[in-house]
Amino acid sequence: MVKLNKIYTRGGDAGETSLGDGSRAPKYSTRIAAQGDIDETNSAIGLARLSADSASMDDTLSRVQNDLFDLGADVTRPGDECEDGNLRIHPAQTVRLEQEIDGLNDGLEPLTSFVLRGGTPFAAALHFACTVARRAERTMTALAAEEAVNPHALKYINRLSDLLFVMARAANDGGKSDVLWRPGANRSN
Repeated sequence: MVKLNKIYTRGGDAGETSLGDGSRAPKYSTRIAAQGDIDETNSAIGLARLSADSASMDDTLSRVQNDLFDLGADVTRPGDECEDGNLRIHPAQTVRLEQEIDGLNDGLEPLTSFVLRGGTPFAAALHFACTVARRAERTMTALAAEEAVNPHALKYINRLSDLLFVMARAANDGGKSDVLWRPGANRSN
């Protein structure tokens, strides 16, 4: 259990922060950037939940927010061993996302074009959360190019952006109210 008696520690005043294994890293490092992007994803989902018009989707987003804290704990601890005794993203968490994606996608209108980010307020907020999750994925893959990262964490963040996209389509009346891209529609002759 986490216990925070004091919010500020002064430990980061010199531009470094503690990692989950007790080592220190500069706040500009790719690992800390990945943690920040994961945290922003969680915040974007929290904002999307304010517009949620579906109890089941809100429940899914609540579970995802909890998973994102697991993901942050995973990324804060160097290493790539899923079963090293530390809090890490587990394959079952990604499988659950895939099942949720499949369940939502079954009821959607097939895509005939790329979807512009918009529609209902809930859909637009989910689209925004999707783009933030994709940034987190880019940062996490950059980290994985530098250091060992749990491969299940990378799979999880990839599926999460897919889930948020499908949820946004579901929030747009099952895809019927998606705002579709019209290639070249505004070019002048």
